[in-house]
Amino acid sequence: MERERREILMRLRRIEGQVRGLAGMIEREAPCLDVLTQVGAVTAAMKKVGLVVLQAYLEECLGRETSGEKETRESLREFQKAVSRYINWA
Repeated sequence: MERERREILMRLRRIEGQVRGLAGMIEREAPCLDVLTQVGAVTAAMKKVGLVVLQAYLEECLGRETSGEKETRESLREFQKAVSRYINWA
């Protein structure tokens, strides 16, 4: 999980820089097409962060030992909720 955490933080810092760049573009009155291109890039980067988080959650939540069928079903329900929230946002 440590590797995933570092990867997520690295991606978020890169996105933070992209967002600051977008703010600068707005301040400089950059052409709308250029701004929208960068908004699309930030959006795609955030979606990728979401996928990395989902993958880490899947590995952590469903990869751990469970003591029975009830715990497995509960873990699957939790993961389904996480996927649903991500899909509705994305």
